[in-house]
Amino acid sequence: MHEVIREGAVDAPVRILLAHGAGAGMDHVFLAELSRLLAGPDIEVVRFNFPYMSKRALDGKRRPPDRQPVLLAHWREMVREFAHHRLFLAGKSMGGRMAAEISDEIYCEMNAAGLLILGYPFHPPARPDRWRGEVLKQIKTPTLLLQGERDTFGSRVELADFPFSSAVSVHWLTDGDHGFKPRKSSGLCEQDNLQQAASRIRQFVGVVPVPV
Repeated sequence: MHEVIREGAVDAPVRILLAHGAGAGMDHVFLAELSRLLAGPDIEVVRFNFPYMSKRALDGKRRPPDRQPVLLAHWREMVREFAHHRLFLAGKSMGGRMAAEISDEIYCEMNAAGLLILGYPFHPPARPDRWRGEVLKQIKTPTLLLQGERDTFGSRVELADFPFSSAVSVHWLTDGDHGFKPRKSSGLCEQDNLQQAASRIRQFVGVVPVPV
């Protein structure tokens, strides 16, 4: 059994299995707040750490992310452990990118219901030459991509002509950065965008949004 953080009813009709990004673990404030906004009687959110982050939690030593085969293998383990009749794979940044790599496999073989990506890292900041994201051109899994409009890992302007698969629904968070945080000049705050993200997710997974 892997150590996880579970919120919401264990018998909820929807389960979201949520992975963290490269630099922070499952207890990061972004994931904690989004989970709080989503979890309840109709959605269970299960957050987990990749192996390198579990080691960091034990000894406090910073480590680079595990190599992709390790990350993908861990995703598969978590899907098997937390299988559900209506399971959505979800991830922040790197966690979402890794989920996208296996989502069609899980969608076909284990009947996953869909994929939620919270800020896809299309390229490292200031390195548009190191482009990635080809998987989102061919993906067959129903996918919701939530991306900040001015995300330095892939902005709305940069992605204006990106040929997303027809399975991908893209929602832009107003003036949001990679963590969905807008500038004060936008008239919005981070909580506004997080609430909007949660509302979009609830619609996507088939749960009626509730007031927040």
